[in-house]
Amino acid sequence: MTEQSDPHHTRRANGVVLDDTAKHIIEVLQEDGRRSYAAIGKAVGLSEAAVRQRVQRLLEAGVVQVVGVTDPLMLGFNRQAMIGVRTTGDLNTAADAIAEIEGVDYVVITAGSFDLLVEVVAEDDPRLLDILATIRAVDTVASTETFLYLKLRKQTYAWGTR
Repeated sequence: MTEQSDPHHTRRANGVVLDDTAKHIIEVLQEDGRRSYAAIGKAVGLSEAAVRQRVQRLLEAGVVQVVGVTDPLMLGFNRQAMIGVRTTGDLNTAADAIAEIEGVDYVVITAGSFDLLVEVVAEDDPRLLDILATIRAVDTVASTETFLYLKLRKQTYAWGTR
């Protein structure tokens, strides 16, 4: 991935230059992460080998991750919640400790009334309670507020590269 002279079309991410072609590859993968390198190459105007090399660099740099996204309800995880967490002390330490808890799938440090937002996926209410108790047992957790998901209306990972 080479630098281009227009700074609006390139950006660095973990040492990888995100030029227009790299961004197009990312957008194609967001549409369908199972597309072959040949099909991606046809869409972006590169050879299969060039696409393979570029995708590998993006993967190694942590710019993209190609995964199968599931519906938790279809897999027997009947309880999902977002938990707002207020902490004392170092936010990174609390976030790292909570991120290690089984059942926690999303942790973000925030500004506002909560220090952290934590998404939890659990099989049932007793498991959700166990996860919540484990979060509350983290030394620097001062309080939590749980928001149960009643129905998921939209979830997308295809926001593009803008």
